[in-house]
Amino acid sequence: MPKPTRAPQIDPLRLDDLQPGDPGELGPQRTVEGLRFVDAEVDGGDFSGATFSECELVGWHAHEASFRAARFLETRIERLNAPVFSAARATFRDVRIEGSRIGSAELYDAELHSLVVEQSKLGWVNLRAAQLRDVRFQGCSFDELDLGEATLARVAFEDCTVGELVVTRTTMQDVDLRGLDIRAIRSLEGLAGATIDSQQAAGLAEHFAAQLGLRIEDR
Repeated sequence: MPKPTRAPQIDPLRLDDLQPGDPGELGPQRTVEGLRFVDAEVDGGDFSGATFSECELVGWHAHEASFRAARFLETRIERLNAPVFSAARATFRDVRIEGSRIGSAELYDAELHSLVVEQSKLGWVNLRAAQLRDVRFQGCSFDELDLGEATLARVAFEDCTVGELVVTRTTMQDVDLRGLDIRAIRSLEGLAGATIDSQQAAGLAEHFAAQLGLRIEDR
C-alpha cells in the first residue's frame, strides 16, 4: 500500500524588532540583516549576490532589477510588483512571499527551501533545474510554470491554477498537485512521484492516451 504524501515542513517565520532600512544603501554583494524596507522603487537595480537576512521587503517595485545569485533568508516579501523579476541561481530559505504580482520570473537553478507563496499572481515562472524542498503555494495563479529538469520534494499546491505546467525530465517526491487546476501539461512522464485526484486524472485522460498512442472515441 503506497505511503501518504508527505506535506511540506515549514517553520513559522518570526521577525521582531526590525529597524527601518534605506534602499539607497542596497547593492550587489551587500548583506543586510534585521531591516524593513517599505515602498522601495528599485526598477533596474543591481542586487546580484546580495544577502537579505531576517528582513521585510514591503511594497517593492522591482521591474528588471537583478537579484541573480542573491540570498533571501528568514525574510518576508509582501506586495512585490515586478513585470520582469530576474533571480536566477538565487536562494530562498525560510521565506514568505505574499500578495505579489510577477510577470516573468527567471528562477532557473534557484534553491527554494521552506518557502510559502500566498495570494500572488504569477505569469511565466522559469524554475528549470531548480531545487524545491518544503514549498507551499496557496491561492496563486500561474500562466505557465516551467519545472523542467527541476527536483521537487515535499511541494504542495492549494487553491492554485496554472495555464500550462511543464514537467520535462522533472524529478518529484511527495509533490501534491491536488490543489492545482491544470489547464494544459507538457511531458506527462515528469509527473512520476506526484499525487493527483480522480477528477484531475479524468481531465488528463486525453493527454495520457495521446502519450500511449491511444484514441478515445465514443460509439
